[in-house]
Amino acid sequence: MNNAYYQVTMPQNEPVNAYAVGSTARESLKAELARQAQLQVEIPVIIGGKEYYTGNTKTVVMPHDHQHVLATFHMAGEKELKLAIQAAMDAKKAWEELPWEHRAAIFLKAADLLAGPWRDKINAATMLGQSKTAYQAEIDSACELADFLRFNVYFAQEIYKQQPNNTPAVWNRTEYRPLDGFVAAISPFNFTSIGGNLCTAPALVGNTVLWKPAATAVLSNYYFFKLMEEAGLPAGVINFVPCAGSDMSQYVLTDENLAGFHFTGSTAVFSGVWKLVGENIAKYRSYPRLVGETGGKDFIFAHPSAKVDELVSAMARGAFEFQGQKCSAASRAFIPASLWDEVKEKLLAKVAQLKVGDVQDFRSFMGAVIDEKSYNNIVNYIQYAEKSEDAEILCGSYDNSKGWFVHPTVIQAKKPDFKTMVEEIFGPVLTVYVYEDSKLEETLQICDQASPYALTGAIFAQDRQAIVELERALRNTAGNFYINDKPTGAVIGQQPFGGGRASGTNDKAGSMLNLYRWISPRSVKENFLPAKEITYPFMDAE
Repeated sequence: MNNAYYQVTMPQNEPVNAYAVGSTARESLKAELARQAQLQVEIPVIIGGKEYYTGNTKTVVMPHDHQHVLATFHMAGEKELKLAIQAAMDAKKAWEELPWEHRAAIFLKAADLLAGPWRDKINAATMLGQSKTAYQAEIDSACELADFLRFNVYFAQEIYKQQPNNTPAVWNRTEYRPLDGFVAAISPFNFTSIGGNLCTAPALVGNTVLWKPAATAVLSNYYFFKLMEEAGLPAGVINFVPCAGSDMSQYVLTDENLAGFHFTGSTAVFSGVWKLVGENIAKYRSYPRLVGETGGKDFIFAHPSAKVDELVSAMARGAFEFQGQKCSAASRAFIPASLWDEVKEKLLAKVAQLKVGDVQDFRSFMGAVIDEKSYNNIVNYIQYAEKSEDAEILCGSYDNSKGWFVHPTVIQAKKPDFKTMVEEIFGPVLTVYVYEDSKLEETLQICDQASPYALTGAIFAQDRQAIVELERALRNTAGNFYINDKPTGAVIGQQPFGGGRASGTNDKAGSMLNLYRWISPRSVKENFLPAKEITYPFMDAE
């Protein structure tokens, strides 16, 4: 029996490959892209370690070449989802009783597999299936996902170390149990790392999970699931169940054993789940933990003292990297009139230089948006602005003949509450409102109140007093707040991510705060000298 106290050191963030011309990393990734582009993978439902080919299938295509099929995946239905619940419950006892160091070892091994031999495979699948450039895939499906795996192990260890005080003859202990039931995880298309984290964070601390990946990210998510199997994850701990959202709601989220729900996606879906759980609250064995990161209408707010070149860089990168399909993407900007002419000139000049196209062409700054539904939604917003007297399209175009391409679009709104200034679009569309320098305080109030979201935001200023004033005025507008930087690019271990208001429960993925949501502490008191008497001294005769 081991009696050592095992410790994991504080991880370092996974280094980002630059994929520079002539580098071995670049050539290796290009070779893997070419290999995967020739494949058509068949992806099963995986429950309790067994593969199920249901015959109810959908396809994964390249968004930038939507006639090119990359994979066919099978969908779970009522039968498979109920099997998955049973598999999760059956695997639970052995998994939570596995010594902590052995659970940790699986996730640490997975991180090393991802950073090493699996790096090209998962990056290439993310690029082809989700239309990410090499750099956007690298910071997501390689670096951030490896960071999630390593840092969560470290954070869990630090939680387990937290123990109560003792008194003479009494030893107090806290046991950090998993939740009483299973956890359901629903992940989005835009970050492979989010998919990996939503299912592994609860599993790390002893829970078993049903994981529904987004239909448009099934390929990269499937490869990550297979990586976890190679790392030694036991059957049934995570069950891979692509399925219709309605089936997930009907058969999984209403099951009496639902103990937690880990979600990233739209505000509307999360609100619907919250309502569904409320309607079924008497049915559950415990109150399900609901953890969600949802929508955003993220802003850049410039003070008249801001430096223009840095501001323009943040606007372009923040709004247009990965086609604006980040929860944190800048989609509205407040620019003072005194800076606007210069900002406009430089922004439009920079944007005109950005190449939009096939992500296998490493000269591309942007790929295509994820699917036809998203393309149509974004185009509808642009066309609305084109027809409105309250807005002007400064640049942008769109074409879906080969891929779902929406070019960087900048709209100037004449009103701060214009439709594209307040509604989430989730595409490469940045709306700018130019405010009079004398109306700074009024405009700050508009930024705070015009949108229901509070995910990310950035301010630009050189005047330190102005920074203090802006930071204070916009205190509740964002869970991740940036000073003289774009509002995207949170790093695990540095900027825990999440927002409030309509942007979610702000449980900060990639931190101890998130892991606390997946544990149910038990306080244990052991008395070494139990009392023999029944009465107390105060009861003695006077």
